[in-house]
Amino acid sequence: MLDASNSPVELPAIPGKRYFTIGEVSDLCGVKPHVLRYWEQEFEQLKPVKRRGNRRYYQRHDVLMIRQIRSLLYEQGFTIGGARQQLCNDSVKSDQNQSQQIVRQLRIELEEILQILKH
Repeated sequence: MLDASNSPVELPAIPGKRYFTIGEVSDLCGVKPHVLRYWEQEFEQLKPVKRRGNRRYYQRHDVLMIRQIRSLLYEQGFTIGGARQQLCNDSVKSDQNQSQQIVRQLRIELEEILQILKH
């Protein structure tokens, strides 16, 4: 159920660990474990590592993704489908920005090489 207040909740800082259990992620993100398991089915970006006995181990990027999903659903009022679409759009924009940065950096480096070759 959604909070009646719809105001952002202050979440704890993410510790500098490599892997987190589902219980730890639940506490860090303010979401119950069964909701996390459901979101794994709904959001393809959310893929925790599974080890012995199908135990889930989340990495830092998973925790950040869960916080983003939580914000979209609980604070911004998106539906599951809308949140999924928003994450896909953000991913495409991020990929485009990275590509543009790489091209700019390559251009700068090539111009520097050209200047060296001219001298």
